Amino acid sequence: MIDCAANTMPSAKPSAFRTTRWSLVQAAAIDPTQDSRRALAILCQVYWHPVYAFVRRKGYDQDQSLDLTQGFFALLIEKNYLVTADPLRGRFRSFLLASVRHFLANEWDRANALKRGGGHAPVSIDLVEAERWYLPAVVDEATPESVFERRWAASLLEHVMVRLHTEFAAAGKSAQLESLSAFLNQDADDTHYEELANRTGMSSGALRMAVHRMRRKYRRLLREEIAETVATPEEVDDEIRFLLSAMSG
Repeated sequence: MIDCAANTMPSAKPSAFRTTRWSLVQAAAIDPTQDSRRALAILCQVYWHPVYAFVRRKGYDQDQSLDLTQGFFALLIEKNYLVTADPLRGRFRSFLLASVRHFLANEWDRANALKRGGGHAPVSIDLVEAERWYLPAVVDEATPESVFERRWAASLLEHVMVRLHTEFAAAGKSAQLESLSAFLNQDADDTHYEELANRTGMSSGALRMAVHRMRRKYRRLLREEIAETVATPEEVDDEIRFLLSAMSG
């Protein structure tokens, strides 16, 4: 789910743009640190779905795609694949797509051997989950790149929703989010608000305020999540526009 209103929010000031996982990885590409490796591993764990979808759409079967995806991340994280990746700068999404293309073209057999003999896999992948994420992204004549982009957008938005549920649960308001989530991306007419207000025991005005606060939290989390995958605050709004395009395509 994505709220188009997020695109109208003012960008954070550059001076307030905190150090993100991706900017930490970028800064430490030549001389990796424990923190930068950890940051990269977290990013990869969250966003492995589009890589698996890309590999599958390239024509590999499930088992091959699982091995190749694991091998790719083993090379990326454990062997400092960042040093040879070009271009390094820019969005993590673009870097990841360029890297997996290069990997499939040149290094898959070496990295697959690394995956098989390297012990602990750096990214945990469940094949059933991988297929569940992959299949809805596939449409007739979809290119591997378009499947990657659609799966990337869905992964990011799913992660935002997980964070939103976590915040509401921490405040003891899980049931409220369940009731209000239908209004996250669209306005409802007065009748729908009145019906929900009657069911929840809230006034119509209080319900509208609760919906407004939920949307505000969602937009904040969306921007925070995107900020983890780009290098500058100016790129956040561009990524939101990309998400809208990818999900509507």
